[in-house]
Amino acid sequence: MSDKGSIQIHLDHLLKASGLSKNKLCQKAEIQRSQLNGYLNNTITRFDKDVLARLCHALNCSLSDLLEYVPSDKQ
Repeated sequence: MSDKGSIQIHLDHLLKASGLSKNKLCQKAEIQRSQLNGYLNNTITRFDKDVLARLCHALNCSLSDLLEYVPSDKQ
């Protein structure tokens, strides 16, 4: 975590709650499996607003459900 905080992606929780498989989510959101894995593993470094919109649409959630800003402990 940097001294400015970090962004946490809650896609794994949303995917489990939706009951969709990874493959079905990839189809509904029109993304590649490697992209999905990057978001699931919190390893993505650059967010694509179109991908985020498609994920939110496919999972029927808001962006605030998907992403969370976690401030740094240092102040």
